[in-house]
Amino acid sequence: MILCAGEALIDMLPRKTEKGEAAFAPYPGGSVLNTAVALSRLGVATQFFTGLSTDLFGERLSNVLTANGVGHGLAARSDRPTTLAFVTLTDGQASYAFYDENTAGRMLTEADLPAIPEDCAACFFGGISLAVEPCAEAYAALAARAAGAGRVVMLDPNIRPGFIAEEERFRARMDRMLSHADIVKLSDDDLRWLMGDRSFVELTSELQKKGPKLVLVTQGAAGVTAFGPGGEVHVDATTVEVVDTVGAGDTFNAGLLAGLSDAGLLDKALLAEGLPEDGLRAALELGVKAAAVTVTRAGANPPRREEIA
Repeated sequence: MILCAGEALIDMLPRKTEKGEAAFAPYPGGSVLNTAVALSRLGVATQFFTGLSTDLFGERLSNVLTANGVGHGLAARSDRPTTLAFVTLTDGQASYAFYDENTAGRMLTEADLPAIPEDCAACFFGGISLAVEPCAEAYAALAARAAGAGRVVMLDPNIRPGFIAEEERFRARMDRMLSHADIVKLSDDDLRWLMGDRSFVELTSELQKKGPKLVLVTQGAAGVTAFGPGGEVHVDATTVEVVDTVGAGDTFNAGLLAGLSDAGLLDKALLAEGLPEDGLRAALELGVKAAAVTVTRAGANPPRREEIA
């Protein structure tokens, strides 16, 4: 089982009314919820931890998790509102405006954290939940517990500079989380924001000194490169007609974790010594192919195994 921990929110996606007027329609979303749903659709037993509202949007999120087979009994329920993210699209690329003050997700604290289930092989953290307090500190504490309990920890910082109010605190917390991570995935923009503007080899080498053994750098249409103890592995992107990119990175994360789980490679010792190239490549390819399906659809709608095949 894989435990995903992070935000669940409502994406307000741009649509047109029957009269052609601009409007927004509510869709369940959030980077980590998307990853959890994608993992479950790929056939991996998945649990999800978040701060979940009892309001009408929170119930909608709960129903979507149930419908997709994602366990969420660990979630901390409250009557605070649900986070909303208004999405605008430019040439298929998404940008976001978040409404997150005093929400069920944001106000999560360390006191709300669950015990890590015995059958949990790996824990995944990411999204905007790592940028805002107090929930970010709660997730950092859960990552430390997971690492201490011998679970594989994967981290996707998914950096949105406009959402980071205190950069120094964010960077310090990210360093702490990186020290507990075995796997980290970043876009090329994330990597440069976090580490500076140098070659990927230099940046990933410096990042690995902070803790993670396997660093994945996604470059959109240029594909993804994995940097690990065994060297580099690159997988090209799949060429498709892009509708929008909402949920693409989240789906890649799920495909990668599902591929590593398939091959029995979610193991801290194996990650530390270097994964076999064929197993790592297969996991990267599953992530890339799954993400390619997602971008051909409106909104975050990750595929099932048969759709990838």
